[in-house]
Amino acid sequence: MSKLKVLTSDEFPLAIATGSVLVDFGAPWCSPCKAMEPILAQLRDELEGKLFVAKVDVDATPELAAQLGVMSVPALMLFKDGQKLASRTGAQSAKQLLEFVQPAL
Repeated sequence: MSKLKVLTSDEFPLAIATGSVLVDFGAPWCSPCKAMEPILAQLRDELEGKLFVAKVDVDATPELAAQLGVMSVPALMLFKDGQKLASRTGAQSAKQLLEFVQPAL
């Protein structure tokens, strides 16, 4: 199971521009963020070709986090063709994540 793609501020707009994208905003020091990594990787593998799953390190890209209103981590944002469909904060189970991404599939 490979790690999720970590997006930079420059990569973010292009990454969400087309298709269905789930972005996990987190930080290396965040325990719930670390706990979510294998669940997100599993979701990415299960929905390959339907959903792109990526991460944003809020410590490395604070301006992007501020621009998108990320106040706490983990924060999840769901995009479809560049438009934000939904957001959610806090650790999620695999079942909760699957339900969360359904509108974009």
